[in-house]
Formats: sequence, structure tokens, C-alpha cells
Amino acid sequence: MIDFDNFHLIFYFKFPCAYLCTMVYLTAEGISKAFGERVLFKDLNITISEGDKIGLVARNGAGKTSFLRILTQKELPDSGAIKIHKDVTVGYLSQDTELNENATILDTVLYQKNPITEAIQKYELAIEHSAKHHDDASNNQLHDAMMKMDALNAWDYENDIKKILSSLKITDLEREIKTLSGGQKKRVALAQILIMEPGLMILDEPTNHLDIEMIEWLEEYLNRKKMTLLLVTHDRYFLDRITDEINELDDYQLYRYKGNYSYYLEKKAEREFNQGRETDKAKSLYRKELEWMRRQPKARTTKSKSRIDDFYVTEEKAHRTKEEVEIKLDIKMNRQGGKIIEMKHVNKAFGDLQIVKGFTYTFSKGEKVGIVGPNGIGKSTFLNLITGKDEPDTGKINVGDTTVFGYFTQEGIKLAEDKRVIEVVKDIAEVIPLSSGEKVSASQFLKFFGFNDVMQYTPVSKLSGGEKRRLHLMTVLIKNPNFLILDEPTNDLDLITLTTLEEFLQHFGGCLLIVSHDRYFMDKLVKHLFVFEGNGEIRDFNGTYSEYRTEQLEKEKAEKKGKNPPKNIPAPVQVSTAPEKKKVAYKDKREYELLDSEIPALEAKKKELETKLSDGNASHKDISEWAKDFQRITKMIDEKTTRWLELAEMM
Repeated sequence: MIDFDNFHLIFYFKFPCAYLCTMVYLTAEGISKAFGERVLFKDLNITISEGDKIGLVARNGAGKTSFLRILTQKELPDSGAIKIHKDVTVGYLSQDTELNENATILDTVLYQKNPITEAIQKYELAIEHSAKHHDDASNNQLHDAMMKMDALNAWDYENDIKKILSSLKITDLEREIKTLSGGQKKRVALAQILIMEPGLMILDEPTNHLDIEMIEWLEEYLNRKKMTLLLVTHDRYFLDRITDEINELDDYQLYRYKGNYSYYLEKKAEREFNQGRETDKAKSLYRKELEWMRRQPKARTTKSKSRIDDFYVTEEKAHRTKEEVEIKLDIKMNRQGGKIIEMKHVNKAFGDLQIVKGFTYTFSKGEKVGIVGPNGIGKSTFLNLITGKDEPDTGKINVGDTTVFGYFTQEGIKLAEDKRVIEVVKDIAEVIPLSSGEKVSASQFLKFFGFNDVMQYTPVSKLSGGEKRRLHLMTVLIKNPNFLILDEPTNDLDLITLTTLEEFLQHFGGCLLIVSHDRYFMDKLVKHLFVFEGNGEIRDFNGTYSEYRTEQLEKEKAEKKGKNPPKNIPAPVQVSTAPEKKKVAYKDKREYELLDSEIPALEAKKKELETKLSDGNASHKDISEWAKDFQRITKMIDEKTTRWLELAEMM
């Protein structure tokens, strides 16, 4: 027999790194949370160690966001304890951004405390001190500061920031946070976390409000960087390619799967199958033990008491069943005639921004089309043109008499907060007819989309953001449309609901038009794309999103290859005799860039004043004021140009 205590002791001394080399960043033990009678989870345990990349999945309303907030100590659990290593910083990206509304983008993303910014500040102070005091102490201080900058690779910090901001399409850094849209705020908050580079990143739906190019960049960035992650996302490709462990919050418990999303799906199916077998065994045993309990045994021996205790455990297992929905929804949609939608030479612009240019297309029965393109390029406007919410500038859009739209918008609809979930659905329809001729009740329809009996009688005001979007989606589907338009339907929906929605849409017999940044969702449902390429150009692409993206990447690769010099012609070797340049202070770099934009603006102002001064119709008072401004601006240009040249020399 193996003495496991001695075995572990010997193993520890022979291989101490197996125990000590991986630092535990965060531990949570016995975490429970409930809101009134609604229990979210109980006695959850999780350990996050250095280098872990963990995905957290659960149905909407199961408590994912509450769990993340508890782990980041922004919310208190009902019971349990959180321990975070004293040397670990935690960066948390919440679904609802928590930014200073009066700060600028620059202040938000750049001037934050982290090891790199602290190293830069110490380096700049050391430079100033060394310039004033030419002694050994100041030289040693500068040397130490430079070594720290080297160790943290802080010299490239500004370039790294620019890459992140550019990739997330964040511009105009002087704008205040309060002037930004919800999507822009989310991207700024994400940039803030990435720039901060905390020891542990906890990200709640980081891909929301990102277009596909941004998502692919973020995917590559998180894979390239050695970091520790806990993330919630509905993007299955993202989850599959980033994570090496999945934790599923289900039935108040946390199940751990050591592998990516594909591995999790396989093992989850095995777990549910085994649980089903255990439940069947428990039910059989329960029936036998129930007979024994009904005979009310008089002998209260230790053995009988133990059997009674076991009975209650068996009873709990026997009744621990998941509500399975047997129906397969194939809603009887409104009849669709031969003419659906015809678009002829459609043009739409807002000022100089061309949204649609000369677009012509005729929709066919049962067609499923995806729409892709960067944010802000006009996809939602295109949908509004089809549904008649916006009018084209020129061209015609003819909608067939039998075409009935179902339009799920990003903004959603206003749901009566005081109404119960089932009342919202019953206000539209008490029963829903299926194409088979059968009918399902409003309650059955709700169960198909994950609203159990308890949730059906929950007020709308108590629903989570994802649950409200799910309910909004149902109010669209229940009206039996034959032309369904979904604008970002996957945002804030859990993976279980997404699978249900995909199954529903695969059986949908009408036309389907989808705008989505969820690549998996698009690949599964559409084989035809409208690609928005800018300046009103819409490309008609026959194929899946993955096929389109592969073609695009090959094209970009070929273009990049064409720009490179031929490999058989060696580049001339240049030997530099110039002295090595000193490291430039971060603030000097910043000043140099600001001057680069300030000087042209002053030159333009000077030219404007020259034009005014040459106008003979101006009053003496105006000429006098303009002349003073002209002298002041000329002096500023001279001073700033001199400083710019000094800095350029340093660069």
C-alpha cells in the first residue's frame, strides 16, 4: 500500500517547482449569493493561478456577472471568502462601463497607475535630477531607472498604446467620456484594461460592441500575450481559441472542464448523460425506500436513522431533474407570395457619408443573408431602408404585399417593468400555431427559450440585461413574420440561448437577414453575405463568413508581399557613424507630437490674419486687433518651431 503522506513529502522535496513555481493569484471558497428567494449559486469554489485562461459560461440570470463582481470585491457574497495575492493587480471590464464621465479619453487610458507608468515617472524624475546634480548619486539613480525601463520594456510603451487604440478605432483622445456612445465607452474601458496590463484580467463580454476585425485583433492579442484571464463571452470561436479551461455555472454549482470550449461541449454531454443515469437509479431506489418510510419503522436504531438520512439524500437526487423541452419550434409563418423585396438602384447618404450607392437586389423565398462590415459603416441604416423606417435618396424599394417583417433592433423595445414575463407574451398571443398544425401555449414557448415556471411570473424589472433581450427576441418571433431581420441578436445572450436560437432559425422557412459580429453564429446560419466595403459599396459574396475572411486574408497577404522588395536583391548595408542617441523622455515624445499638430494650426491662423489685414475694407480698430494677434502668433510659431527642432534632434 502506498503511504500518500510520505509520497507527497518525497515528491515535494524532489520536485518543489510542481508545488511552488505556479503562483496562485486568486482563491474563492464557499461563495454563495441570493436575491430574496432567488438563489444564484451556493458554496462555489474557484482557484485562478498564473497563466490560467478560464472561460465562464452559464445561462442568462444564473449569476455570472454577480460572481465576477464578487471575485473583484465590488460586491459582497452572502457567505464565503475571497483571497487575492498581495502582489497581483486585478483589472475588471464590466458589462456596464464604470468610467469618469468628465475625464477625457487620454486621461482615462493613459494616466493610470501601473508598474510601467511608475517606471516612466521615476525615469523622468531621474533625468531632471541628473541635469541639476552631476554627482554619483544622481547618475546611479538614472542608471537604476533606465535598467527598470529596460526590464519592463517601457521604452515602447507609447507605441504599444497607439497600437491598442488604433486597433480598437479610438481616436480624438481629447473627447470627454460623457460625449461617447455606449459602444465607444466599452471600447475605451477595454483599452484601459489592456494598457494597464494587470496581473489578472477579468473580462465580462469583451467582444460586445466590437466589429469582426477588432474581435480578431483582440483574439490574437490575448493569445500572443502571456497573461492570466477569466472571461465571460458569447463568442464561441473566441472562447475556443483563447481559453484552456471552462467553468460552467449550472444548477447553483460550478463545474470545471480542463480544456477549451470544444472539449467542454464533449465532456458536458458525458456529464449530463451520467447524471441522467444516476437520477434513474436514484428514482428506482427512491421508490423502494419510500415504501419502507411509509411503514414508519418504530425501531429508531442507529442503523435505521442512518437509512432515513440516506433516504432524504436519495430523494434529493431523484428530484434533481432538468426541465427538458420536448417541442421543436417551427412556427407557422404568414404566407409568402412570389414578390418579397426588390431593391433597384438604391442610394442613401448623410451629407458626405455615402451609405448605399446604386444597390440592386431581389430577395428570393427562404433566403438567409448575413451582413458584415465595420461599425459605423451603415449596416443598421440599410436595415431601416428595407423596413421603411428610412427613405432612400434615390432608387426604389418595392416590398411584396404578403411580406411581414419581424425586426429585432440593437436598441430593443421598452418593456413594461411592472408586468410579469408571461403577461408580456400573452399580450401578443395566448397560443402560437406551429407549421405542423399543432399549437403551443405562451408558457411552452417561454420554456423553449429558457424561462422556467418561476421566471415566467417574475416582473420584467427583475430580469438581467440578457434576459430582457431574450424576451424582446421572443416578442419579435411570436408575431409569425416571414421576413426576419436580426440586428446584433447575439449581444448579451448566453451560449445556451444562442444554441436554441440557432436551432429555431435553421428551421425558419422565411427570409432571414442577419447583422452579427458572432462568426460562429454567421457560419452556422448563412451561406451568402452582403459585405459593406465603405463609400456605399456593397459586395455580394456567395459563401460563409469563414470563406470570405480566408479570401480577404489571402488578398491582404498578397498585397503585403507585393510591397516588399524582391528577395534576390540584397539591401545595401548602411554603416552609421553617428553617436548613439540617448533614450528620450516620455514627456518629450508627447510634447514633440503635440507641437507637430499645433504648429500647422498656428500657421493656418496666421494665414487667415494675413488675408484679413490685406482687406482694405476693415475698420481701424479691427486692423489694430488683428495686427496684435498676428505678432503674437508669429512669435508663438517661432518659439514652438525652435522647440520642435530641438526635440526632433533628440528623436
